[in-house]
Amino acid sequence: MPKITLEATTDIHVESARVQQQVKDYLGLRTSDLVFEFSNVDGKAKLDLITINPRHNQSFLFHSETGSDKVDALRKMWDYVQNYKEKENSYTIQWVTKSDSELHTSYFRAGNILEALEKLYYGRDRNTITVFSVVLNPVA
Repeated sequence: MPKITLEATTDIHVESARVQQQVKDYLGLRTSDLVFEFSNVDGKAKLDLITINPRHNQSFLFHSETGSDKVDALRKMWDYVQNYKEKENSYTIQWVTKSDSELHTSYFRAGNILEALEKLYYGRDRNTITVFSVVLNPVA
């Protein structure tokens, strides 16, 4: 994929939408399975990219980036998405919610086991999920 360049005449909303579409297309996810959640942290734009698993209807953190503004955070996310498989380990987590007895299996890319668990627990009360196993997958 080509590097993103922003011309001075480009509308910031158009650029934002374009980069979001690139991320979705690159990951091969439907619009309904990916959420770009922006917040303001210490005067900077924080972007949490959230995936939604349609099979068990749960959301998980894919990755967070912080930038000087939304487009900067999106560009950093775009760079991450293109390279994360080479930079982070793959983990398999087996878990169940308190309201459901079905064992679920989810896969995460993270720097370590704690980061993988943080992605699983993102945006929810930790007491609502029981984790049965976390496995570092072998490098293929």
